[in-house]
Amino acid sequence: MASVVEYKGLRAGYHCGYCDSKEGKASCGMWAHSMTVQDYQDLIDRGWRRSGKYVYKPVMNQTCCPQYTIRCRPLQFQPSKSHKKVLKKMLKFLAKGEVPKGSCEDEPMDSTMDDAVAGDFALINKLDIQCDLKTLSDDVKESLESEGKNSKKEEPHELLQSQDFVGEKLGSGEPSHSVKVHTIPKPGKGADLSKPPCRKAKEIRKERKRLKLMQQNPAEELESFQAQGHPPSLFPPKAKSNQPKSLEDLIFESLPENASHKLEVRVVRSSPPSSQFKATLLESYQVYKRYQMVIHKNPPDTPTESQFTRFLCSSPLEAETPPNGPDCGYGSFHQQYWLDGKIIAVGVIDILPNCVSSVYLYYDPDYSFLSLGVYSALREIAFTRQLHEKTSQLSYYYMGFYIHSCPKMKYKGQYRPSDLLCPETYVWVPIEQCLPSLENSKYCRFNQDPEAVDEDRSTEPDRLQVFHKRAIMPYGVYKKQQKDPSEEAAVLQYASLVGQKCSERMLLFRN
Repeated sequence: MASVVEYKGLRAGYHCGYCDSKEGKASCGMWAHSMTVQDYQDLIDRGWRRSGKYVYKPVMNQTCCPQYTIRCRPLQFQPSKSHKKVLKKMLKFLAKGEVPKGSCEDEPMDSTMDDAVAGDFALINKLDIQCDLKTLSDDVKESLESEGKNSKKEEPHELLQSQDFVGEKLGSGEPSHSVKVHTIPKPGKGADLSKPPCRKAKEIRKERKRLKLMQQNPAEELESFQAQGHPPSLFPPKAKSNQPKSLEDLIFESLPENASHKLEVRVVRSSPPSSQFKATLLESYQVYKRYQMVIHKNPPDTPTESQFTRFLCSSPLEAETPPNGPDCGYGSFHQQYWLDGKIIAVGVIDILPNCVSSVYLYYDPDYSFLSLGVYSALREIAFTRQLHEKTSQLSYYYMGFYIHSCPKMKYKGQYRPSDLLCPETYVWVPIEQCLPSLENSKYCRFNQDPEAVDEDRSTEPDRLQVFHKRAIMPYGVYKKQQKDPSEEAAVLQYASLVGQKCSERMLLFRN
């Protein structure tokens, strides 16, 4: 199935949830009836982002709070001291039921909807009603078949069964291997591996004793020293144990058999919905409703279940399960956090050819003390690393938008190493190189090469694919039938924003 989109154009002069400007926001958007995971991967690598089926791109040099696409590099990721603190807090709660005393810190990963239409349910509802997906999909399928193109899809029943199996396997399997929580020597300062690891005074004394014996070289004394339980060389094994623990070591540190709580993480396909997803939809919605009421002060009658479904369950992404892809396939999923048999948090994610893309997180406010925003981000980074083991090109974790001008959205820069997307040339630049420029100006071109251009800029707009009157045609043919000058301006704007590759693959619906 090809991607089918309706371009909605520029939307400017509306309320910004980040700086509270009444009319500072500006973005371009399109309604995606369907979209392949490769097309969406290419779009987010050009600064696009989805909310439900609405896909939007901030107008970076016009909007009040420029939103830079940010990605973390999980393969090189080392948790910071504050990240470790969150993971240890979770382990203590699971093992002993310990709840932190005093007032809880503000949740640094409170998932404000990174969304050009944040909270504007009316717009999404209106677009959803206007765009009849079933009719359009049937028309596109018919057109593709008439051109002899292959549009064969898996039977939904088979796909649902396989996704249920994967969800159960990933969910119940992860936390089951457990050991007792015990105190270990502190690692070297931070995650700086160039510095020597800290060593206890007792270990240093033993090492000195061993070296002294070796210098004197009486074999029997050295043998006696080893017989007391001391290894022949103390430093190498200690150096190994003093290496910073990996993210996985910290997440899956073992729990005692009589642990107070049990946490499971289940990955369930949300679109098309698996049976496991359908069975837990109502419970998931109730968690979201409480989250909105307590955290974002929404009235009790909002959001409705249909609004929740449109924003966080509906997705234009086509489910794909290639043999060389991850076991769970590509597409849209909910990562459910089950504590003692009930859902306490849900991470909405897209699994794409090169990345796991975080869409949103909501959680039960009763468990705010667990810093579930940070915890879920660390779990998603670990999940990306797990998927990378089978699918080597899947090696990034996209965190949505980084907004330097908004203090509450700068936390995403704490997941290092990470890169920001240059808004003009669409190349990735390490965040450390971007921050000095952002201190001086809200809008920045990060690519320092003045000669560099967008390599995938629209150079042949006539090759853009249009879907019009149940027929697929290149724009060069379509424009000969049009007399409205504004039509050409809209199509060329769309082409410049999606790039040449996507404009040739995606079908632009024109009514």
